[in-house]
Amino acid sequence: MASDQALIVSDVNEAPEILRSRFQEWGYLYFKQYAAASKCEALLGDILSRLSPHVALDESRQLPVLTGDAFVETDGIWDEVYPKIQALESFHGFFHDPHLLQLMRTVSNSEVFVYPMKMARISTPKKVGYETPPHQDARSHVAPSTMAGIWVALHDISTEMGRLKILPASHKRGMREVVKSPGVGNVQCEIYPDENTWHVSDVSQGDVIIFNAFTVHAAQPNISDAVVRMSVDTRFCDYGAPVFSSNLEPHHGWRIDGLSWPQIYANWQNANLQYYWADYPNFT
Repeated sequence: MASDQALIVSDVNEAPEILRSRFQEWGYLYFKQYAAASKCEALLGDILSRLSPHVALDESRQLPVLTGDAFVETDGIWDEVYPKIQALESFHGFFHDPHLLQLMRTVSNSEVFVYPMKMARISTPKKVGYETPPHQDARSHVAPSTMAGIWVALHDISTEMGRLKILPASHKRGMREVVKSPGVGNVQCEIYPDENTWHVSDVSQGDVIIFNAFTVHAAQPNISDAVVRMSVDTRFCDYGAPVFSSNLEPHHGWRIDGLSWPQIYANWQNANLQYYWADYPNFT
């Protein structure tokens, strides 16, 4: 029977070689409140402004809550609001913050390339069974082990909201077979019989989790009364490592008509992050 253990907490002030060794051992690193609360709050507010009237901030709890019908990725509501979120300059700039870039460099022990595909995760209650199943990013992003994911909680996330869970050391067993599954991504990877302990914890706003491309991870169901769990994530790799060309598209750009970089950039105030990847030396 599967059981849960708390995430192993890392401290950014530990020696870089210790952090990298832990990353190799467990397939992830967890840093508490590494991203500035003010920046998380600002981005949460920007995203919520695009989710009205479906999701709003509960001022008393300082948490996003469902104010309309529940939805999941690829639903009609999602396809309506997600292009508006993707068009946010603050959303794409979030992971190019020098503080977050320095953490990526520490983990990689090199200069890094941040993928242009940025992802917002919006998990509403009343949709149990559609949460993200166990999977490996190496398959969905067609990526080698040099790629890693970086995930940030935009608000405090407790058990009932559906937390991110990690299968520790699962990256050491290579690419796994998959089967079709409901939920984000529509596939679930194989879990071996001896893998019965997951790492998962309640997390706070600004907590950061970095995980290897082959590390199996999943989302728990959101069984809260009304809270909408919201986080953001992207991928990065050692600069110069191969990046598959599909990662140059906006998230969901392959299936939502009109969701394209020209549409996303239309009202930006700064051109610095527009097509910043155009001269990257190793697209495949």
